Amino acid sequence: MSKRYFIFLGYDGKNYHGWQVQPNGNSVQAELQKALSILLRQPIEVVGAGRTDAGVHAVDMAAHFDTDLPIDCDQLCYKLNRLLPCDISVRTVSEVSPDMHARFSAKARTYYYYIHTWKDPFVRQHSCFIHYQLDFDLMNEAGRMLTTYSDFGAFCKTHTDVKTTLCQVSRAEWERIDDHHYRFVITANRFLRNMVRAVVGTLIDVGRHRVSLDQLREIIESGKRTEAGESMPAHALFLQKVEY
Repeated sequence: MSKRYFIFLGYDGKNYHGWQVQPNGNSVQAELQKALSILLRQPIEVVGAGRTDAGVHAVDMAAHFDTDLPIDCDQLCYKLNRLLPCDISVRTVSEVSPDMHARFSAKARTYYYYIHTWKDPFVRQHSCFIHYQLDFDLMNEAGRMLTTYSDFGAFCKTHTDVKTTLCQVSRAEWERIDDHHYRFVITANRFLRNMVRAVVGTLIDVGRHRVSLDQLREIIESGKRTEAGESMPAHALFLQKVEY
């Protein structure tokens, strides 16, 4: 009888075309499945907690797989880290109940988006350089507004096959790390494709006083991606945590 196992892993997404297996590019899911299949000597498919886009990173992604083989979880974790590329790291492997699902059992997901406001060569690969003044107090007002809405179609990539654009955003705020480094923290039960980067781009427009709070409300209620701000670069976005 098959048993189900959960893997928590982190990865630098720079060299991958996202989490999901792609026909014309390497992915984190493909690397994990290949390593598991080699170690367990049978084809293994993994299911992730979600899909990160090309270039997006994860601190704590979750995935599950099923097998009828006996597994020493600590040993499998050790061997995976020996076999996987250096930009993918497995934190833990553990047996879970058969009804636990990496995607559907997740209650919340949290993303971080990092920016810096002066030229900093040491964070440039994982943070977005913003060279103009931002009103973070106003941006946080805008973030609180997001938590009062449930339809985020205005921030969903066009031509995406989704059944609903409804999401429950419980937190959306900017945190100051130091005088020149900040991060945007957003938590929701689910996210649409490209949603976080579109939200950040729109809040940046608010912070530049190019979009007022009333205009932001109109953007959200329009449900049109063309009304929202530009999608920010992927390299500064991290899937920080998945909660079960």
